[in-house]
Order: sequence, then C-alpha cells, then structure tokens
Amino acid sequence: MIKKLSLVSLFTLLPASYYFAQTTVFAYLKDADGKPIERAEVDLKGNENDVTADKIGYFQFVDLQPGHYQIVITKSNYETKVMEFDVTHDEKRKDLGVITLYSNLTNVDQGLAIIDSDNDDDGSGSQTSTVGLLQSSQDVFSRIAAFDLGFYWFRPRGIDGRMGETMLNGVSMIKSDNGNVDFGNWGGLNEVTRYPEISANHSPSEYAFGGNSSVIYKNTKASEYRKGFQFTQSLTNRNYRNRTSLRYSSGMNKNGWAFTVMGARRWAEEGIQEGTFYDAYGAYLGIEKKFNDKHSMTFNFIGAPYRRSTASPSTQEVYDYRGVHYNSYWGYQDGKQRSERVRKGFQPIFQIQDFWKIDKKSSLWTSVSYQFGKDRGSRLDWQNVQNPSPTYYRNLPSYYDSLDPNASVAVGTGGTMTTAQDAYQTSLAAWTSGDPGITQLNWDALYKRNGQQAAGTYYGQTGRRALYYLVDDVSNDKIFNAATHFIHNFNDTTKFLLNVSYQNYKSEQYREVKDLLGADFVLNRDPFAATNQPGKSGLFNDGEENVTKKVGDRMTYDYIFRRQEVKVNPGLKFATGKFDVFVSALAGYSTSSREGLFNHYLYKDSKGKGQDYNYWNYGLKGQVIYKLNGRNFLVYNGAYYSQAPYLEDLFINPRVNGSVAPNIQNMVINANDISYVISSPFLKLRLTGYLVNTSNETTVQRFFADGIQLSNSDDQGNETIVQSAFVTQVMTDVKRRNMGAELGLDVKIIPTLSLQGLVSLGQFTYENDPVTYFASDASGIFSNGLSYMNLGKAYIKNYRQGGTPQQAYSLGFRYNSPKYWWFGANWNYFDDNYLDPSALIRTESFVQNNVSSTPYINLSESELRRVLQPNKLPSSFFINANAGKSWVIGKYYVLLSASVNNILNNKRYITGGFEQTRNAKFPDFVQDTDREFTLFGPKYWYTQGRSYFINLQLRF
Repeated sequence: MIKKLSLVSLFTLLPASYYFAQTTVFAYLKDADGKPIERAEVDLKGNENDVTADKIGYFQFVDLQPGHYQIVITKSNYETKVMEFDVTHDEKRKDLGVITLYSNLTNVDQGLAIIDSDNDDDGSGSQTSTVGLLQSSQDVFSRIAAFDLGFYWFRPRGIDGRMGETMLNGVSMIKSDNGNVDFGNWGGLNEVTRYPEISANHSPSEYAFGGNSSVIYKNTKASEYRKGFQFTQSLTNRNYRNRTSLRYSSGMNKNGWAFTVMGARRWAEEGIQEGTFYDAYGAYLGIEKKFNDKHSMTFNFIGAPYRRSTASPSTQEVYDYRGVHYNSYWGYQDGKQRSERVRKGFQPIFQIQDFWKIDKKSSLWTSVSYQFGKDRGSRLDWQNVQNPSPTYYRNLPSYYDSLDPNASVAVGTGGTMTTAQDAYQTSLAAWTSGDPGITQLNWDALYKRNGQQAAGTYYGQTGRRALYYLVDDVSNDKIFNAATHFIHNFNDTTKFLLNVSYQNYKSEQYREVKDLLGADFVLNRDPFAATNQPGKSGLFNDGEENVTKKVGDRMTYDYIFRRQEVKVNPGLKFATGKFDVFVSALAGYSTSSREGLFNHYLYKDSKGKGQDYNYWNYGLKGQVIYKLNGRNFLVYNGAYYSQAPYLEDLFINPRVNGSVAPNIQNMVINANDISYVISSPFLKLRLTGYLVNTSNETTVQRFFADGIQLSNSDDQGNETIVQSAFVTQVMTDVKRRNMGAELGLDVKIIPTLSLQGLVSLGQFTYENDPVTYFASDASGIFSNGLSYMNLGKAYIKNYRQGGTPQQAYSLGFRYNSPKYWWFGANWNYFDDNYLDPSALIRTESFVQNNVSSTPYINLSESELRRVLQPNKLPSSFFINANAGKSWVIGKYYVLLSASVNNILNNKRYITGGFEQTRNAKFPDFVQDTDREFTLFGPKYWYTQGRSYFINLQLRF
C-alpha cells in the first residue's frame, strides 16, 4: 500500500514540479531614440503561438520549458532582430531587458527625391516633373516600388501625382494653380520629415479625403525626435554632390517645453548633368509646449532657400552626338560656365498646431499655416532674331542635310554665307567633336551682338535695344491654411472622424527682366506684331508710360490667381465580426478667379478682375477588410468623387487673357481595387487587381506649331495670313482608364535573409476622342468672337497614356545580420512606356487642305496609321545594390550606408519625353518623319547612368 501511495504521489507530483519549472520570458522593445515600438511581431521558433508587442513595446511568452530558444522580431521600417537565450530550471521569470530595434532604411536619402525636367524652348512639353516618393511603407509592393522603381520614374497604376494629397502638420501642401506639391519647400530636411503616415492609392485616410494617389501625412512635433544631436554627411553623384545636416532636440523638459532645430545644405559645383549646379539650404525650428496631459501646442518654422540650374530635353539626334548627360541650357562666358535656366526660390512656412484631448474618448487637433515668398525661373529670350539655342533645329546638322546641297545658307551669329553641303559638314564636325562654340550657348556672341546695336530712340528713351536678354518668370505666393481634425471613439471598435479645412491661395505671376546682356533696355512689345497683327500697337501693356524695360522691370505679362477652397470630410471606422470597415465622405466648395494687371493689345479681357468660377465637389470612399484569420485578409477599396479644375486647367492662357476652357466641368474619378494580403513574420504578400476610370478631365498644352493657317483682319478689313505661331491646345472631357494587377512579395528564407519581388502589369489608355480647342496670340480673337476655335475631335481613343512604364518587375534579396549590418540587391525591368499622343496632329485639321478644307489627295488610312502610330519607348533593365552597418559605441550611434543604382551603367533608358508638334499638317509632317533625322522629332529625357549615394550618420 505504501508503495502504491508512493507511486501515486510520485506521478502526481511530477507534473506539478514540471509545471513549476516552466518560465515566463518577457522584454520591452524600443527604438534607437528610446521610444516604445508597438505592434512588432515576435516569433518563437518551434512554437506556433507568436505574440505581438503592446503599446509600450512589452511582450511575453508564458510556460516555457527549460531549454535553448530563438526569437525573431520583425517590424516594418526596422531591421529584423534575431535573439537566442536559455531558460534554466530555477527561473520562474526571465527578463530579456530592453531590446533595441534600429531603422532598416536602406535608401539613406529617403524622404522625397525630385527629378526636374523643364519643357523645351517652345514650351511644348507634355512631360511634367515626376516626384518619386522614396519613403518607407508597411505595404510590401509600395515599399519596393518606392525604393527600387521610383528612381526610374515609375508611377504605380500610372496615376499622376496631382491626384494625391500631401499634408504637413495638418494642412494641405498642394498648390491651387496646378495641383502639384513643391517638395523643395522642405528640401534637405529629411531627418524631420522622413516618416509619414500613408494611405496608399485611393484608400481612405483619417486625415483627409485625398484622391487616388495616396494621402501622405507628415507631422513634425519637436518632442518626438530623439534627444541630442544627429549629424549626417552624404556624398553622391546625382543632382547634388554633397549633403551636410545637423539636428538637435532637447526632449521634453520638466517645465513642459521641447525644442528641435535643424540645418542642412546640399550643393554641387556641377551635377551629373553637364553645366548644372546646385546650392540649397534647409532650416527647421520646432517648439512644443505641453500644458498638461490633455493639452499641448507646437510652433513649426520650415524654410528651404535654393538656387539651382536645370537640364534640357533633346532629340535623339543630339543625344547621338553628345550622350545622355548633354544639356543645351549652358555655355561659357569669359571661360566660366553659365546657365540660362536657373531656378531660385524661398517660400518659408510658419505653422501653429494645437492638440487638445477633450476627454477619454475625444480629441481635437487644430492647425494654422501661412506660407509666402517667391519662386523664380530664368530663361533666355530674344526679339527679331533667331533662336540662339544650340539645339534649335536650324542650328543642327540635320537642318542643313534637309536642304539642297548647293543652296546658299547663312551660318553663325554673324550670318556668314556658305553652301548647305559645307554647312552640314562643318556642323557635323563641331557636334561630334563637342566644340562648345557650337554645341553650347555662346554668351560672348550674344553680348557682342547686343553691343553692336546702334543707339536709337524708342518710346521716348534713347539707347541700345536688347536683341537677347534674360527674364525671370516669377510666382509670388501667399497661402493661408486652417484645418481641424476631430476624433471621437464611441468604443474600442468604433471611431468617428471629422476633418474641416480651408485654404486661401493668392499668387501674382509675372515676367521680370533679369539681365540685358550689355544692352540698355528691352521693349515690352510683341516682336511678331508687325507681321501677325499689322496696324496694332503690339504692346503687352497698352497705355503704359514706360515701354522700355530695364533690369527689375516687369514685362510681357502680370496677373493674379486667387482661389479659396473649403472641404468637409467626415469618416467612420468600425469593426464587426471578421470585418473592419472605414467609410469617408467629402463635401467641398471652391471659388477661383484671375485678375490681369497688364492690358494686352489683343484681348479686352486681359486687364482687371474676371468673374468667379465656383465648383462643388462631392465624394465617397470605402474600405472593407475581411479577416480570413490573423494573417490572411481580403481588402476592398472603392472611391467615387469629383475634383474641381485647378487654375491652370481652368484658364486657357492666363498670361494674356481671362478666357476659360470651354465646357469645363468637375473631373470625376471612379476607382476600385481588391487585394489578397498575407502578413506573417516570414511571408508578406499583396496581390491586387484595380480599375480606375477618369472622366471630364481638361488638359492644356502650349507649344510652337508650323503649318497652321491663321487669318487676321484689322479694323479696315485687311487680312493677314499666319502660318507659324505659339499655340495653346485644350482638350475637354478627356476619359482615361487605368487597369491592371500588382503583386508584392517578401519571403524570409531564413530569419536573416529575405527574397523580395514585385510585378506590376497595367494598361493605361485614353477611352474617347476628346474635343480639341485651339488658341494663339498670333491670331488673338478669331472670327467667332472668341480667343479660341474648335478643331473637332482628337482621335486618340485606345492610345496608351504616357509618363510611366505600364509593365514593371523587380526581384531582389536582403540579408540582415544579427550584428547590425545588411546587404541587398535587386533586378528591375520596365516595358510598355509610351509618349503621350499629341492631340493636334490627330484632329481632322491635320489631314485637311487649307485651301479646299478637304482631305489631302491620295491620303490612305494605312499611311495615316503609319505616321501617327504610338511612340513606344525601349524596354530596359537595371541592377541596384545597397549595404550598411551600424554601431553603438557608448552613447554614440554610428550608421554607414551606401547604395548604387544602375550598376551596369545603362544609358539607353528613356524616362520620359513629348512629341513635338511643329508640323501641324500631314504633308510636312510625313516629309519630316521620313528623314533620317527628323527636324522636329520627339524630345526625351534619359536616365542618368550609374549613380551612388554614401551616407554617414552620427547620433550623440
């Protein structure tokens, strides 16, 4: 009996002793700044019960048996952490202490990279500046697209950046004139603007209704930066060569004050493009006052003055001669490089933000912002002389090759006469050898030509009139924003949101004389008036006393844009069962106007304030997440909303008149996508199908055209025929369809090695033949009494949209060592990249004889299709790599990282461009197209070749 009792007792106590030997293991996760990291995933190898860190970074595993364990800690934006530990028999609780996770940002120049591309000399560019959002994102597809593909001008879903929303401390940073964001306003301040909250694509956001190209929300609270100093030094061979920055944050002191200050500079005597320079500064001051646990206020000042030059697009002929780094905007003056295209600006931002926690369930953020200052962009201008640009078609070998070899032609600024054959050989030799007197601007010759002008008397002033001169196009902005962000939590699963915003935008835009290049003055007069408008004054500001303009005087145009806009955006988020639902609505009202300050000689509505154009906007967005289980989800995002036209879309030619685009309406967007998402410590995947339909869009383009027959009549009935002119082209009711599929994949082969991939398949097309209108200052008012005429439909239906590759692929890997170093590389491939089709050469006017107004004889459909086929750009692939290492040395944190893009130095990839529309009639167009080198072929921007970025960061 005793033996039986002993056995029973033994087997009864064994489980008890085993139970009491089990251990609880716990730790706290913090970042390098000592702040808790919430919602990090902690995977215990060999155990299916993974855990997630709570709001203070705490996690634990309970009932662990004695033994050896390994945990893998993963969190988006942070390096993967692998830890090993032992549990012994005598431990009931094991404290792993504070585990620090460091940022895994491998692209050390993150934030926003701006790739600049100005239009050609005729202003005919359809290519707009592309902004690559190089930011970290929790979404695997978005992260790869930003870091690896954004550098090559890839736009997810082909959506224009104007269709999104960027917010800084609660207010919108979108400019009302064109809908773009000037990221240069906080350029170089990456360390204070780096980590935005993102609602990708058309998904709803807590902070704004947005569009269908993401809502990006940045907040710069002084107390949220790591206490102490952070020094950064970068070296690169891109637009700038050097970057230096220093940030200091005091942290929150016992009196409730926190201060953060930062300064940065980026500069290059010459960037990767020939003849370009870069000199930009950035400054930030943040002050925060915490009154109590429920109330705090912040003040933010951001200023980023800059001065930099830009690079030109060119035809393929020019690139074949001089390579992809060629830039026609500069030349030598007294042996030094000088650029005609210099951008200079300073528009500081002042912001106050109030944070009020009303009670346990409600909070209210209120923001007020004011921004002002000038942006200037210089360019070379001329009167009654030939375009001095080295890439002007009459200055290239192809022009002389197009003439009769024995024809007599004048070459050079001196007009020396020779035969076309000799001129061709001379020009070809100069371009292939790189003679800067031919291939670049000849500043000395321009000064000499102005200096040779005989003094004369013009409008009461005596002196030498400028044939060549520099002007600045100036935008003088004053922008006031106010916004509130209200949250009420009904319970743990239901939240109500309300955003209300107001913007008052005023921008005076004018041209100013910058440099007379040795002359005494320039005339504020249309140099083509005598030919195009005989009998009229030709004055850009009729009735003014001073027609002779000197440095600092305004000329050509001067007007004011005004726009006020109010938006109300309520939202509701709730969870029920396996569903998470987010519904967001929009009601908005805007009023827009133009006030002319010059009295243009052609247009009665050029001067004075025009009428107000008022628009209502409405919209609805929804997101539904169905949780299949804790790691598998189905996600639907839908949006249907309207967007009022921006000022530059509303007014056809605001520099000279107040005419509004005909039949302009609110643009309507209908966007839908559905995704399957996997999110686990070792596999992250998103597979998405999307469809975005856009209607009622208005587009405006300006360029120079030959072959358009314009008829002018003066007061006496005398008629003048104009064949060539600067024109404005307007398309209304443009319909687009963007559809496709996306796949993003991140697989951990082992805890320290990940494979990453992306597939983007799209088809972005025009869905109708929009009506096209035409305006020109060479004609002024047409016979219909309007400043524009109807050209009928532009037959562009089913043409591909331009501006981004419609196929993209990426495959790469990343190794994260437990010893805090990493290495990664990826292969990227792009295809189906097109130029936007020019509407003017796809109208009926293009094929109609000016005399008979009937189609040209013997014009076949097959021939027309041949010459008007879409301009598809070559496919290409690139290999990128990045590496880095971090150290913690006492109180010092050191990070050294480097990245190399386009390792194989591929210089064949065209990032964008536009069709030139210089020949607006079929016979001339096809004759030019069939030449070996077309005189007016498309102009392109090429990728810059191999580039690197090296970054050293020190925190103390």
